[in-house]
Amino acid sequence: GFKDSLELSSFEQSLLVAVPVVVGSVGRIPVGALTDRFGGRVLFPAISLITIVPVLFLGLAGHSSLAALLVGGFFLGIGGTTFAVGVPFVNAWFPPERRGMAIGVFGAGMGGTAISALTTVKLVDANGMAAPFVLTAVLLAVYAVVAWFLLREAPGRAVPSEPLTRRLADTARMGVTWQASALYAVAFGGYVAFSVYLPTYLQNEYGLGQSDASNRMAGFVLLAVVARPVGGWLSDQVGAVQVLVVCLVLTTAGAAVQAASPALMPVGTIAFLVLAAALGAGSGATFALVARLAPASKVGSVTGVVGAAGGLGGFVPPLVMGSIYGSRGSYALGLALLAIVAGAAALFTATAVRRAVAGRQTP
Repeated sequence: GFKDSLELSSFEQSLLVAVPVVVGSVGRIPVGALTDRFGGRVLFPAISLITIVPVLFLGLAGHSSLAALLVGGFFLGIGGTTFAVGVPFVNAWFPPERRGMAIGVFGAGMGGTAISALTTVKLVDANGMAAPFVLTAVLLAVYAVVAWFLLREAPGRAVPSEPLTRRLADTARMGVTWQASALYAVAFGGYVAFSVYLPTYLQNEYGLGQSDASNRMAGFVLLAVVARPVGGWLSDQVGAVQVLVVCLVLTTAGAAVQAASPALMPVGTIAFLVLAAALGAGSGATFALVARLAPASKVGSVTGVVGAAGGLGGFVPPLVMGSIYGSRGSYALGLALLAIVAGAAALFTATAVRRAVAGRQTP
C-alpha cells in the first residue's frame, strides 16, 4: 500500500508502524488512571468516538504524504489505550478467584490484529483504499452507542479520591507495577513482536511466499489469543506464579530451538506453536497477577503502566531482529537473546515475584 505509492524507506516504514504503537502504549498510563476515576462506561465510548477522527483522516485524506500519515498514526494510537480501560472495568465485576479467566477473555480481543491482517487487503482490492477505514469508523461509532447504553459500572466500584498525579506516583512506588511490567514486556511483547515480524522472518529464513507466511502468522496469533484466557483460568486454579514460570520456560525452550534454524516441518512449526501458546497464556497470567496484587482503586493505574510496558516490549524486538539480520544475515542471535531474556524472567518469577505473592497472601 503506502510503501509503494510513497516510496518509503524501511526506516520510514518502521516509523509508521512505531508511532501508533508508542502512543497507544504510553497513552495507557493516563487512560488507566482516568478509568479508575471515571469508569469504563465513560471512557470506552469516549475513546471510540475520538478514534473515528484519525481513522477517517487516514482513509480519506491522510495517505498522500509521510507527514500526514505520521500525524494520523499519532492520533490513531489513542485507540490502543482501551486495554487500560477494559482491565479495571472487568476486574471490578468479578471476585478475585475468577478475575484471571475474565480478564483473559477480554484480552483475547487482541485477535483483532489477525482479522484485520486477513481482511484489509481484500477490502482495498474490492472497494478502494478508503473502504477498510470507513468500515472501521462505522463500527467504532456503533460500538460507542452500544457501550454507552449497555455498559454498567460494577456495584461497589472503588473510586479513588486523590488527584491523578498523586495516584500515578503511588502506582510507580508499588512493587507489583514493575514486576508485572517486566513480565508483560516479555510475554505480550514477544507475542506482538512475532505477530508483526513473523511473515518477514518466514519469507527470509524459509523462502515462503507472502500469503503462506501471512496465513501462518494468523495461525500463530489465533493460538496465542485462545491461550490467553486459558492462562488466566489456569492462574485462578493453581496460581499465576506457577503458570508464568511454565510459560516462560516453554518460551525459552521454543526460542532456543528456533535459534538453531531447524527445518520448518515439523520442528520449526512445533517451536512456533509452543511459543504462541506460551506467550498467550503468559500474557493472561500476568494480568491474573495484577488482579490479585493491585488494590481495587488502583487496578487501572497499574494496568496502564503494565500495558504500556507490554506495548513497548513488542516495539523493540522487531527493530533488533531487523538490524541483526541486516548485519549478520541470520536471525539466530535475535532468537537466542529472546531465550536468554525469557529464561531470566522465569527465574525472576520463581524467586522475587513468588515472594511478593506469598507476602500479600499471608494476613
